[in-house]
Amino acid sequence: MRKLLIGIVLLGLLVGAAVYAGLANPVLEWRVKSALVEAGIGEARAECMAGRMVERLSPAQLWNLQQGMAALADEPAGGYSLGELVKRLDRVGDGEAVAVLTTSAGLCALGVG
Repeated sequence: MRKLLIGIVLLGLLVGAAVYAGLANPVLEWRVKSALVEAGIGEARAECMAGRMVERLSPAQLWNLQQGMAALADEPAGGYSLGELVKRLDRVGDGEAVAVLTTSAGLCALGVG
């Protein structure tokens, strides 16, 4: 039992180190991009936004945003406008995450991101 517990702790430390070192960024970017596309953001803009968001937000903040986007199950046929999406995600309670989402969307729309 003790060896199992030590193994689980070591695995957790390795995963945490990989995330901290940026080795998990491609996976995080893919997850964020997929969530943005499902929320109605275009593919190219979602890819640009995901890269910026992964660089600027912690995995916990990204998780909270993803959960907020998943909660948008009553999505209209054409998807949400970006303004409506930001307004609904503001309920997540993380102003920094919503600000990064908003600025990423704006910069990517301008082609600066």
